[in-house]
Amino acid sequence: MKQAKFGYWLQQSLLFVSRDPMVWISYTLFVAVILIIGRISPAIGIFSAVVCLFVGVGVVKYIDLKASPETAVGFFWAIRQSLPLAVLAATGIVLFWFVFMAIANIISGNYYKIGLFFFNWELTPSYLNHKSVHDIASWLYAYANVALIFILLMLITLGSWFSYPLMLFSNYRWSEAKAQGKRLSTNCQGSIYRMLGFIFLNAILCSSVIPLLTPVLYMLVSTMMYISYKDRIQKLRI
Repeated sequence: MKQAKFGYWLQQSLLFVSRDPMVWISYTLFVAVILIIGRISPAIGIFSAVVCLFVGVGVVKYIDLKASPETAVGFFWAIRQSLPLAVLAATGIVLFWFVFMAIANIISGNYYKIGLFFFNWELTPSYLNHKSVHDIASWLYAYANVALIFILLMLITLGSWFSYPLMLFSNYRWSEAKAQGKRLSTNCQGSIYRMLGFIFLNAILCSSVIPLLTPVLYMLVSTMMYISYKDRIQKLRI
């Protein structure tokens, strides 16, 4: 199998936006709204982040298929295909994080913080006083960037970068997707690590410098996940 290049994946992902900019940008704006709602609590935030990221992979697949009359599908077909698996993954990650957080708070004696996992809205009129638009945007989206890093670290630790696309597009079980994902990762681990470094760096920048670009980063990561998966599948068949 030929070696993959991170630069190629990034270039193709950026060029992919021009395939259907209306759908790409519309879903990005949808993600922007959902991530704001997710600020209500850590539980809702993590759930929203996972669903937005993984459903985005299905939306990118829809854009790709739509480009050809022979393979064109409806938008809601893509949502129906990707939403159940995204919700399942989101639920599992939320439960994992809740157990971890609950144990930590029980050990430290901060029992009241357990309830804050499900509701912790802090955007009050007093909070808005003397706050700039940048400060408010950073507050709204900073958690989403942390969540993105956390999600991807879990994905590559428990599976591989390609595990979710394999489960979504090839109907693999988790164990099968993990094994096949490692096979697809052959000769491209360096590219995957560079891609993750690129994503993590941009997540940090979005947290502190340009928070309003957080939804764009989410959609770009979804696009890169699909583009890299498609590239490796095609090379595997050669």
